[in-house]
Amino acid sequence: MAKLKNWDDIKKKWLADPEVKAAYDALEPEFQVASEIIKARSRLNITQEDLAKRIGTKGSSVSRVESPGYDRVSLAMLKKIAKALNCRLEIKLIGEY
Repeated sequence: MAKLKNWDDIKKKWLADPEVKAAYDALEPEFQVASEIIKARSRLNITQEDLAKRIGTKGSSVSRVESPGYDRVSLAMLKKIAKALNCRLEIKLIGEY
């Protein structure tokens, strides 16, 4: 049987390529949004469908927002999601020094 590779090792190898690193970094905000919503949903132990019902949309909409490559989520949608997850929405612009 083939040995499974460690994800961290694979990621480290891929990110050593400047083009891959640039593409990965460019998607960081999308990954962060998706990750935060999934973590908050997990804390409440609710599904995408449950969240969708709370905000008055379809499960497929929540699935899209939780997809790291999706970059069309509106501020209004994020506010609805935050409220439905009993969270406060916080947006920061962090300067690069």
